[in-house]
Amino acid sequence: MTDKRGNNGKTGLLFPAIFTIFVSIYAAGNYYVGLRFFQSIQSLIEPYSLFYWSGYAFLVISLFAGRLGKRFYPGYVNDLFAVTGNYWVGAVYYSLLIWAGIDVLHFLTSLIFPATRIIKYPSFYFGLAVLLLVFLLLLYGTWNARHPQYLIYQSSMLSWYPTYILGSVVDAASLKEMVNRINELDPDVVFLAGDTIDEDVRLFASNKMPEILKKLKSRYGVYAVLGNHEYIGGNNELAVEYLQQAGIHVLVDKCIKVNNHFYVAGRDDRVAGRMNGKKRLELSRLVDGIDHTLPIILLDHQPINLKEGQLNGIDLQLSGHTHAGQFFPNTLISKRVFENSWGYLKKGECQIIVSAGFGTWGPPIRIGSNSEITDIKISFV
Repeated sequence: MTDKRGNNGKTGLLFPAIFTIFVSIYAAGNYYVGLRFFQSIQSLIEPYSLFYWSGYAFLVISLFAGRLGKRFYPGYVNDLFAVTGNYWVGAVYYSLLIWAGIDVLHFLTSLIFPATRIIKYPSFYFGLAVLLLVFLLLLYGTWNARHPQYLIYQSSMLSWYPTYILGSVVDAASLKEMVNRINELDPDVVFLAGDTIDEDVRLFASNKMPEILKKLKSRYGVYAVLGNHEYIGGNNELAVEYLQQAGIHVLVDKCIKVNNHFYVAGRDDRVAGRMNGKKRLELSRLVDGIDHTLPIILLDHQPINLKEGQLNGIDLQLSGHTHAGQFFPNTLISKRVFENSWGYLKKGECQIIVSAGFGTWGPPIRIGSNSEITDIKISFV
């Protein structure tokens, strides 16, 4: 009891601290971007500065207003706030990078060529160029996010040919598209490697997503694990219930033998201990007592400590979580953070595939990564 209370206490302190840091960085970044744009058009709107900053503040708070509104008063208006807020995060992110780059370049140019200091900076044309570039980036990122790819892997284990598909979704429209695309592949079995339910779990039900997921067709069933978003959504137990209503086998630290051919082992997400005080099982305990002469496929949402699978006789590990960084330059950071941020990796006899996921989180854009359905053709030899 003491440990559990201690974990909950740490969790109670950790979340506000992270949230405070996020809000502080978000506010500082927004102010910097807002100030640069304001300076570039100040001579044109000087009498109307209040209108500029009021409109800008509306965009800044739309991220929080939309998420809170969807939770307490779901409806079209709050959906619009949420979409605006998500796009605004992407717009500010790239505006911040571009303005910072221009500032550095302007500073260096001023040092090398002092005569350039007489040029007005930032000018209207600087602001217009940044605005246009950000708009084009968001336009491309939105298009790219809405055109998922099929990614095919060949994997040798024993003598059978199933098709495995992983995906993570964020809204009903994306979910319908994913279900239709998966069914077109006529899979033997389907895996969802976590983050199937995003944000408020109740919205998953109110948008009739369990009914959509129930239309998934496969010969040997659909299997899922929880990701960190199911916990962030506020009720992981309710998430499990809704997924089960959709006919999905949810494996929370459980193993199941499929068609007497192979095992599927599903791990609880790593955040479980921080969110509910219940630490997930060690992988060695999870697979203890099963027949290791049969192939073992592990579903583990976050691709961390990949050596565990190698040490515990896992033949194939399927993960998600990273979104392959989703948009540049996060794509480069993700490669540094994770041993396998995306794609295929082999450690000894254990094969690991990390999917970029179907859909997006936050800004509905992808730049430098792709939405995907991962089609794994396994030959059991």
